[in-house]
Amino acid sequence: MTAHDLPTCTVQGSPKELGHGQGEAFRERIQQFVPMRFDAVRQYFVDAGRGDFDELLAVGRACFEVFRKWDPDAFEEHCAVAQAAGVLADELFTAGNMTDMRDVLLLRGLPDAEGCSSILIPGSHTKSGLVHVGQTWDLNPQDVDYVVGIHRKPSQGPETWSVTVSGCPSLVGMNEEGIAVGTTNVKTWGARVGVGYMNILHRALSQTTWAAAAEVVVSAPRSGAHTYWVSDAEQASEWETSPDRAIHRDITTGPVTRTNHCLDETHCDLQWEPASPSSLARLKRLDEQLALGQHDLASLRALFADRSDGIHSLNRYPEDEQGTATNSVLIAIPAKRELWACRGPADRGLWQQLHFDSAR
Repeated sequence: MTAHDLPTCTVQGSPKELGHGQGEAFRERIQQFVPMRFDAVRQYFVDAGRGDFDELLAVGRACFEVFRKWDPDAFEEHCAVAQAAGVLADELFTAGNMTDMRDVLLLRGLPDAEGCSSILIPGSHTKSGLVHVGQTWDLNPQDVDYVVGIHRKPSQGPETWSVTVSGCPSLVGMNEEGIAVGTTNVKTWGARVGVGYMNILHRALSQTTWAAAAEVVVSAPRSGAHTYWVSDAEQASEWETSPDRAIHRDITTGPVTRTNHCLDETHCDLQWEPASPSSLARLKRLDEQLALGQHDLASLRALFADRSDGIHSLNRYPEDEQGTATNSVLIAIPAKRELWACRGPADRGLWQQLHFDSAR
């Protein structure tokens, strides 16, 4: 099997220039990505036995207007991406934030229909004594064809690297100040028109301090439930969020791990379905392995490649036929401004370091 590479592009300038550069670089991928995502959600509606595609587009348009007011610079960048790629901006927004837009309609997940496993590790549990963070990003198996690395050098704000899907805002990444961000998906009742999770991550990544990035997550008018993590060289925290609540955990007492079910009691009561076997197995594996300590880049790459639990493993293959697969993996060491990523599962992707131009 040929290993997956990670296509990348570097863009710089104003928000409009940043977006135009991405849209031109990945025009063909973006044009294919939007209908692929829409086909996937139509099938999701069929499998769920409810849901209407026209209603989904209406939700997307309403959330798009909230986004316009909440982050005008990012809105301008997004519209420039769409214009350069030759797609409708509101449809690209809806496709990128699909899990949030869909949950506003349904709040019903099929078993193991999405994933992601994240880790926040204090220096007490690493060989170097430095904070390490990372995660898998798991969703539709066909998304792997659209995973890209975006190197942004804005006229105003920090230089950033993110691993995302073509045409979309930041998903997981780090900036030149060592602020790293990521997310996993959870589902609770109460989703509503608001800002999509990718736009929250994009804005958090544009901040120059951990506190400012954390405030973006906590104060955003969130449309649905997600977990978000933010790290710098000294601290790393996670928030389990619904639109109305944000429950905080940090690394002061040890590693923080997360898969795809709620841990907060109130959120558990609002959760649509019980934790899946995959989510429980992945969380157990993470907790057991991180407790051993002495981790480094090599051990974390091996952990994310683990297949010990079969179809419920951290490393998820399309041939598992669980409705999801690992589409990318990222590991960051913020104190060193060191960021590593691969497209596809950890043992099938070509790992590469994403370098910052800014001298530290």
